Order: sequence, then structure tokens, then C-alpha cells
Amino acid sequence: MTREVRKDTTRVHGAASRPLGVDLDGTLIRKDLLVESVFALLKRNVLLVFLLPFWLLKGRAHLKHELAARVDIDAGLLPYHGDFLAYLKQEHAAGRRLIVATAAHEKFAEAIALNLGIFHDIAASNATVNLSARRKLERLQDLSGDGGFDYAANAMVDLPVWERAGEALLVNPERGVQAAVERRGKVTRVFGDRTGSPLKRYLRALRVHHWPKNLLVFIPLLLSHRFGDLLLVGQALLAFLAFGLCASSVYLLNDLLDLPDDRRHPTKRHRPFAAGTISIIHGVMLIPGLLIGAFGLALFLPLEFMGMLALYYVTTLAYSLWFKRVALVDVMVLTGLYVIRIMAGATAVSVTLSFWLLAFSMFLFLSLALVKRFTELLMMQQQQGTTGFGRGYRTTDRETLSQFGSASAYGAVLVLAFYIDSEAGRNLYTHPEVIWLLCPLLLYMMTRIWLLARRGELHEDPVVFMIRDRYGQWLVGMGAILLWLAV
Repeated sequence: MTREVRKDTTRVHGAASRPLGVDLDGTLIRKDLLVESVFALLKRNVLLVFLLPFWLLKGRAHLKHELAARVDIDAGLLPYHGDFLAYLKQEHAAGRRLIVATAAHEKFAEAIALNLGIFHDIAASNATVNLSARRKLERLQDLSGDGGFDYAANAMVDLPVWERAGEALLVNPERGVQAAVERRGKVTRVFGDRTGSPLKRYLRALRVHHWPKNLLVFIPLLLSHRFGDLLLVGQALLAFLAFGLCASSVYLLNDLLDLPDDRRHPTKRHRPFAAGTISIIHGVMLIPGLLIGAFGLALFLPLEFMGMLALYYVTTLAYSLWFKRVALVDVMVLTGLYVIRIMAGATAVSVTLSFWLLAFSMFLFLSLALVKRFTELLMMQQQQGTTGFGRGYRTTDRETLSQFGSASAYGAVLVLAFYIDSEAGRNLYTHPEVIWLLCPLLLYMMTRIWLLARRGELHEDPVVFMIRDRYGQWLVGMGAILLWLAV
């Protein structure tokens, strides 16, 4: 469908003689609007996924129309290709006629055109027509008349349009596209990708820097004093890798579901999917692959570990879909995910967990989950927001969370103190009194984390911060020495 976006046509035949047709998906924006709208639909109501095949049976145009009827996009937050957009603005200023020519639904195309204010016409899909390939060519020919047109896109499916275009502009072209278009003698300009190393982008999307959280699976092995058994160390290592792959799979899904919220967030908007530096399709393919790898590794471990890994996955999935938007429930679930890692580590090496370790972990990780929310709310306040980025909190909740988190941190220290003088502590350690020195170390570490958070100097996940922080590393090292001396 073609819609008039601008009534002013005085500069249609200005400095550039031919109008320029501009594709959206992968060209003007670094995303596929169809795939993105599917994830937006799933976040709204996951049960609607069962309607997708029935909509598709009636054709891609019908599918896009049904999605557009249920999903909105914020055109101002989409990841535009910066260099190409700057070029289009220059062409528009010079009087060139610019046409949106896309297979995306007209609702999305119109929102983008109105947001940018540089397009004269829109040619897009509607309820009955999927405007791709030949249909797009016909529409551009109708709009441009005898003078012809130029065309900017990135995909092989647009070759029929380029064949009839006067000149071809390529924007982040897919593999083989540039060679195919050059053989037709059409290429005039190529806009490349300046988003850095692909490997770094994918590692960031997988959040490999969060994998150190999974070192928690080694805690039961260490505290049971069986770390000299190489077989058990190998099993714990497999558990670590399985949790890493499983967690990365969920991180990808979480990022795909949270695209609108992440783009509003001052730091999360730089994540690869939100910024458009990684294709959503690649993320969709990686999610099941990582999950299969995780459970494949779990086959080499006790069956109980498989159950704990499945519990972790289901819980994280529920967190991504529902719990993360419910105030307080979200931090309780995050706490549970940390505890599940420890429980899974125990099943991997067939060690029985003590009540003391579970109680200590619950208070400690609840405090860390609360400090994570606290820092987000502080950041929101600095951004003059009043509600959370897809969360159930307000900035006025910040002090309350601080009180809860501080109390929970000191509760963990209290559990540790009681454990030292318990029968379990005396049975497991020859000199349990040495462990008393752990209490001031833990007090210092948790108090420092909350102090930095209140100052606005804690800019990452608190667990990752504890692992990376120089003071935290010293404290962990000193704690390990104390435990060794106590044995």
C-alpha cells in the first residue's frame, strides 16, 4: 500500500533526478520488524504463539497484518543505521524524493516515516499484499514514473528490484549480495557495518562475562573438602559448562523479549539485540542450540543434576516471561536461581547440602538481588523516570529496597556466626574458631557493596562485581586461606 506522507512536493525533482527507494529491514534499521513483532507478541501473551501457524497459512501478508494489529513499535527507539540515515537526511535536504519501499507492514512503515520526517511516500505490505520482490518493483515503478528510480537495500531477495533500478545502494549487504549486484553493474555506494568485532558482539550477547556466577556449583565440592578428587572436579566442571550454556540460552531469549524496555534503558540499550548489531534470526537459532548443548553435557552427570538444570531453565524462563515484572517476586526468584546453582553443584558431585549453607545463601543472594534493583532505580531517578524499565518498581521504592537489602546482608553474616559454633561446624573443621575471622571480612564486603550502590558507583551485576573487584578478590582469597587453616 502507498500512503502520502508529505504534501510538499516542490523538491521532488531537485538536486537528484531519480527518487530513491529505501528498504527498512536490515537496511534503514538494523532489525527485522516481522521477527521483532513476533517476540513483542509473545511477551504480551505467550499463548498467542499457537495462532501464528494459522495466520501464516493465510499468507505472509495476513500474518503481518495480524501482528501489526496487536503490536506497536516505538519508531524513535529503533536501531537505525547511522551512516545511511545521515546520507538520507542529506539527500532529503538537497531535494531528493525518498520512498519507503518495504515488505514490512504499512503500520510500522508509516510510524518510521513520520518519526524521521524525510520520506515523501510509503510503499509497504497491507492485509492482502505482501510487498516483496516483484510487487515492490511494480510499486516503485508506479511511483517513480518514466524517470526511473534508485534503490537501497541489503538482501538477495531484492535483486529483481535492483535489476530495474538506475543505481543500487547497498547497506550492510548479506553474503553474496554485493557480488551479485556488481555483476549487473549497478552498485554506486556501499554502507558498511562499523559495529566492531562480530565475536565480541556474540560473546556479549551470550553474556559470557556472567558465567563466573556459575562458579557457585563448585561450592559444595569445596566445602565438603573433596576438592582433591579429580573425578569430582571434572564433574563440577561439566556442571559449570552446562549452566553456562543454559544461562546464555535464557539470556538470549530474555533480550529478545525485552527489546522495547532495553532500548529505553540508559545502558541496556547498548546490548547487541537492542542496538541491532546482531540479527534476531541468529539469536533465534542460537537459543535451542545452546540449550541442547547444556542438557547434552548433563547426560554425563547424575540424573538429579539434570532435574536441577531443568528447574533452573524453567524458573529463568518464567522469570523472563512473568516474574521479572512483579515487584519483590522478581528478587525472590533471582535469589532462588543462585541457590539452585549451589544445589545443582551438590547433585553433580553427590554431596548432601547442609541447612546452614542454604540459609546463608538465601540471605546473601537476596541482598545481592536487592542491590541490583536498587542500582537500577537509582539510575532511573537520575534519568528522571518514575517507574521501572519493564519492572514493577518506582523510584520511591529505592530506600525501602536499601533497608531490606542491608538487613538481609547482615542476616547472612549472622547465619555464618551461628554456624561456626554449631555441631556441624565443629564436626567438619578442626579449628572452627578460625572461621570467626570470616565474619568481619563478609561484613566489610557487603557493607562496601551497599555503600558503592548508594553512591551510584556500582554499574554492573553485583555478583560479577564481587568477582571482578580487586578488593573482592583479596577478600575471597583471604577467606579461602582461613577455611584452609580451619580444616
